[in-house]
Amino acid sequence: MRKTRILVSVYYAYMVEYRAELLFWVLSGSLPLILMGVWIEAAQEGQFGLSPLEFTRYFLAVFLVRQFSVVWVVWEFEREIVEGKLSFRLLQPLDPGWHHFASHFAERFARLPFAIILVVLFFLLYPQALWTPSLPSLLLCLVAVFLAFTLRFMMQYTSAMFAFWTERASAIEQFWFLLYLFLSGMVAPLEIFPPLLREIVQWTPFPYMIYFPASILVGLPVNIGQGILVTLGWIAVFFVLNRWLWRRGLKQYSGMGA
Repeated sequence: MRKTRILVSVYYAYMVEYRAELLFWVLSGSLPLILMGVWIEAAQEGQFGLSPLEFTRYFLAVFLVRQFSVVWVVWEFEREIVEGKLSFRLLQPLDPGWHHFASHFAERFARLPFAIILVVLFFLLYPQALWTPSLPSLLLCLVAVFLAFTLRFMMQYTSAMFAFWTERASAIEQFWFLLYLFLSGMVAPLEIFPPLLREIVQWTPFPYMIYFPASILVGLPVNIGQGILVTLGWIAVFFVLNRWLWRRGLKQYSGMGA
């Protein structure tokens, strides 16, 4: 716990040094708010299972969930491998993954004020979309968001392990991102998917990174038990795969004379 507290506090101090950059990162995640306008217009002209107001609240929730589940570890780890900086991490009595996890976790708190400001501006523009989630829904959403962040981190960190064999491990992440973009609920909620496709997608890791916590927050019907169990199951799968690739990758690593 002491190491965790120190790591998070150090990386938080590091992150807040770049407030302007954080603001741009927050704004770069505004794609759901743009898509919100598209789906509101579509909902007014057709039947999509959700009303325009529900679409508004859903995409706001998607924006919030994405702010606290965004991950970039594959690019950091790839750079450490290519530049040989991983050698210095290996000298420490701490798995390098904890440094990346702590920096990501601390960054959530650093971007929180900017996210709150944007939400306030959003409700000033769309006061009819204002709602108050119940306390149980809010607590469940926080748990689901943390699990979504952990799953996204483990998934991307596992892809980053391929940097031991190739200089472009980020290319693997770009492939995963295409599936993440369309199946996570960021472009469209799962309610508009065909029933068979929706049933299949619900057993993949992607909906639990955005759609699941966002639906809990706005009160859309979801299977809480199944969602948490599937998320934990995929976290375990990627964790085991990550550790296996890590052990094999270290045998390949030769950066800076290591």
